[in-house]
Amino acid sequence: MSKSILNKFSFSVFFFILLYANSYGQKQGPERYIATRTIDKMVIDGKLDEESWKKAEWTQKFVDIEGDAKPKPLYDTQAKMLWDDDFFYISAKIYEPHIWAEYTERDAVIFHQNDFEVFIDPDGDTHKYYEFEINALGTIWDLMLIKPYRDGGPAINAWDIKGMKKGIYIDGTINNPNDIDNYWTVELAFPWKVLKEAARRVPKNDDQWRVNFSRVNWRLDTDGKYTKSINPDTGKGYPEFNWVWSPQGRISMHMPEQWGVVQFSDKPAGSKDIPFIEPDGEMEKQLLRKVYYAQKKFRSKNRRYSADVNDLDLTELEQSKVSKIKIEATSSQFQASYQSENSDVWHIVQDGKVWKSRARKD
Repeated sequence: MSKSILNKFSFSVFFFILLYANSYGQKQGPERYIATRTIDKMVIDGKLDEESWKKAEWTQKFVDIEGDAKPKPLYDTQAKMLWDDDFFYISAKIYEPHIWAEYTERDAVIFHQNDFEVFIDPDGDTHKYYEFEINALGTIWDLMLIKPYRDGGPAINAWDIKGMKKGIYIDGTINNPNDIDNYWTVELAFPWKVLKEAARRVPKNDDQWRVNFSRVNWRLDTDGKYTKSINPDTGKGYPEFNWVWSPQGRISMHMPEQWGVVQFSDKPAGSKDIPFIEPDGEMEKQLLRKVYYAQKKFRSKNRRYSADVNDLDLTELEQSKVSKIKIEATSSQFQASYQSENSDVWHIVQDGKVWKSRARKD
């Protein structure tokens, strides 16, 4: 989830993103993962003792949401993914010296305390995607985003992942500030019959979805009970830590174009040397995202979008690529297009949605 009420509920977050638009894309590309098929019956209890989980690969350790510009996380977090005909399975191991969770009401704003979060964009167009949060008590918050908050998208809080299974295992004692804990694990099973609401189809072999994970962690005082630590220099609470699988570049999870790429394989868990397919149109989509930010920046100064690519601040792009960008625009809308070498034409519009078509044959 966006890590402040500003990002979560206010459209003014858009101007925060504009402020940093010029730095967009300077980090390395999104993380990658190959999700293999389960090989035994999955019991969702948080223990991760099935042979499938034992053979599945861990993701890279989580990093700060802003990437290499920030220090490494204080505590390790890693995740695994599997699938079968009915479910998309996700697990995470979350090291934590003080396992703390108090929210028990479904759809509470769980990230105000420590949590683990899942984000899924099945078709990779940055619209109509899922968010799921869970704490160490197993309390959940699930919602669908029609489009990112930066683009004015509403969150459908009433949406539920019906048939979802969850399991929590705690190596330690929850809500006890008088001892030191080790870790807690999350095990989740998301049914395809629900996830396919925002997907072109249930995954097939070699299909790729955009996925990311986030862990929110707060500094805590442990004097008889857990309380959020106060910064003595400001008299206010410290901001939360945001540790993620695939870094976003700034403090906002609602940038689906930065999420990791999960490739589904029909190979059984434990299979090695499965080739990863380069994501379709990744270069074109990242290029058009720069056009998107440049258009937003232009409109903030001129109260309109531009149909002339030369009006836009695209100095970081190669001129040979800029010359291939086509734009149609009005004061309140634009569509930018870019034709790839294989004749696919990629498009982006003012609300950030991306898609591809085939070039017309004259």
